[in-house]
Amino acid sequence: MRMYLLALNPTDSVTEGFLPAAARLGLDVTILTDQPPAHRDVSPQTEVLECDVHDFRAVINRIATHHRADAVFTNSDHLQTQAALAADYFGLPGKDWRAALRTKNKGEMRRHLAVSGIDAVRSVELAAGQDPSAFAAAAADLPYPVVLKPREGVASEDVILAGDPEELVTRAKEIQARRPHAALLAEEFLTGELYTLETIGDGRVRHVLGGFHTTVSPPPVFIEERLDFVAAPPEPVIAQVTAQLDALGVGLGACHTEYVVHEGRARLIEVNYRVIGDQCDLLLSQLLDIPLFEHILRAHLGEPLPADLGARRDGAGRVDSPLADRAGTLTAAPAATDRTVDGVRLTYRPLRALGEQHPHYGTNRDYLGLLRVTGTDRSAVDRVADGFLAAERWEITP
Repeated sequence: MRMYLLALNPTDSVTEGFLPAAARLGLDVTILTDQPPAHRDVSPQTEVLECDVHDFRAVINRIATHHRADAVFTNSDHLQTQAALAADYFGLPGKDWRAALRTKNKGEMRRHLAVSGIDAVRSVELAAGQDPSAFAAAAADLPYPVVLKPREGVASEDVILAGDPEELVTRAKEIQARRPHAALLAEEFLTGELYTLETIGDGRVRHVLGGFHTTVSPPPVFIEERLDFVAAPPEPVIAQVTAQLDALGVGLGACHTEYVVHEGRARLIEVNYRVIGDQCDLLLSQLLDIPLFEHILRAHLGEPLPADLGARRDGAGRVDSPLADRAGTLTAAPAATDRTVDGVRLTYRPLRALGEQHPHYGTNRDYLGLLRVTGTDRSAVDRVADGFLAAERWEITP
């Protein structure tokens, strides 16, 4: 059986998760990507074909002129709609392209949830190239501060809190200078603690894998600094979040949903219709002791998920992201590390090489590495993680 996997840049989720899972399932994988050299470097045993994966027509043509497809899959936020349309064209199992579009387009997500009567978050869109002064006028009814973000952005890129109309215009102009083709969204700031809900489904049944409590940087930016695993979110919260996912049409494969809880009410921040990244997916597979990536791929092959995944529920874990706090060159940092301390497994992976020079982004691109720590005792997990972060040095030389 052949699976076409659509990708942009290589990610740990694909290279350490989905490709090994596909091999265990006996699948032949062809990667379609606009960055073939990068994928050939990290996955030399996998067939890689160049393709304009942003264009669903190019994807369909590339598949139609190659081997017959049994599945079309992607774990990229940016390519879910294209993969869904291609799967539908070839009559293969796949996500509803409408649901993929609704979850990617944050403005459409807000409109759809409001029309469905589930939740109404006040928001205003600014088209690419539109004068930001019109943005501020249209946002006059929004309660400040407001959150400004690219309508189809990811990973906290250019997400910022604006305190008043003047700041909104200034920030919008700055983002437009960096992203001239991006539509922007300004929406009311939702108060509450930030969490995630991680789910997988086969289009008929949905399993809740747990979630994470997310620690973000101080405003005005929203950088995810730490995620603590929550094995069993409160049932009323799960019910609220999954009702909103149902309204959006989310059902097949993995979904990573970010939401806030305030006084018992859960409100969506964004829906990423793919498995959680930044090594949290690897943490989930390890903690729950399930073949997570295989389950996701099987769902995209049209196979039903088991009624009981057999997941363990006694795990504790967290992922920390050491951040660059300034522009400059990385001159000191720990190397990749794997160790077990007092029954706790620790994995550290650098994201920047020594000698690399970067600006200060104010986004997740400031990550210097990812620390993944798992065990069965929360206090031991925290002790080992805190000890590693305190003992190691990350130095940025201006």
